[in-house]
Amino acid sequence: MRILVTGGNGYIGSHTVRQLLAAGHRVLVLDNFSNSKQEVKIEIQRLCNLSYDLEEVDILDNDKLECAFRNFQPEAVMHFAGLKAVAESFKVPEKYYRENVVGLLNILQLMEKYSCKNIVFSSSATVYGLPTILPITEEHGLNPISPYGRSKLVGENIIKDWSNAGSDRSAVILRYFNPVGAHSSGLIGENPTGVPSNLFPIILRTILGIQPNLEIYGYDYDTHDGTAARDYIHIEDLASAHLAALDLLAVFEGVETFNVGTGRSYTVLDVIKAFEHVTKIQVPYKFVDRRSGDAPNCFADVAKIKRVLGWTSQYGLHQMCDTAWNWCETTKPLT
Repeated sequence: MRILVTGGNGYIGSHTVRQLLAAGHRVLVLDNFSNSKQEVKIEIQRLCNLSYDLEEVDILDNDKLECAFRNFQPEAVMHFAGLKAVAESFKVPEKYYRENVVGLLNILQLMEKYSCKNIVFSSSATVYGLPTILPITEEHGLNPISPYGRSKLVGENIIKDWSNAGSDRSAVILRYFNPVGAHSSGLIGENPTGVPSNLFPIILRTILGIQPNLEIYGYDYDTHDGTAARDYIHIEDLASAHLAALDLLAVFEGVETFNVGTGRSYTVLDVIKAFEHVTKIQVPYKFVDRRSGDAPNCFADVAKIKRVLGWTSQYGLHQMCDTAWNWCETTKPLT
């Protein structure tokens, strides 16, 4: 199948592209390299011993975007491109709506023009807001508390309306929990631009001495050790969920939404201890005040994705930490 992948050189996109190539799909990646590097293509091709096309295209540039659609004639789109930093979204909300909403509209309009009827949409567990019941099912209320989360919810609603407007349109919405880890080769992994805001890259920077310690926000949550807990999903598991979603697109019409997580959560201190076990290096940390809007605990109900797609996560916490550390030692992306 011909798959157009927006943001395919980024963290999640690159791991998914590798799996798409390994599965025999023809891939065109569009990326503006705002939060990715062109060299990632070399590593993906090295891993697969297969080539693919990569074009520098911003999804807000309709002319270049249409040129890519016209020349490639995709049968399906995997849409990763967009902005995803929650804290930044509070500072520049209009930027998030422009990138995450207008960019999606551009893609859907061109899909219609060039008769592409299938899309896998990259959403987020942030659409749920603060959980009122655990584990979080897909039927949980939707009340995002950040402009980023709200932009993803707008995108989901657009996808649903687009799908309902044509009887032959198919869409899968994947709500990610917390992607972490790297490919076992150490050649591709999470390499954020600027100072990272996610726990795993921050711990790695602390281990490497780039920053003096890790700040833990809150120590009195209702968890087994008082620190906040989250559902971490290995990047290779997350990528494989996209291929399972692609299989579903081939056999149904309409829209389906799935959580993508492990179905269990780990606290900040759990993750620190796992990294210390893997690296044999102590992680210095200090407690600071809670952040407004942080939930004590958050993890997915994954019964639906297991039942409908036959997908389950394979990686445990120590494997997540081990592959992230291997990526750091192999590629040295954070130094």
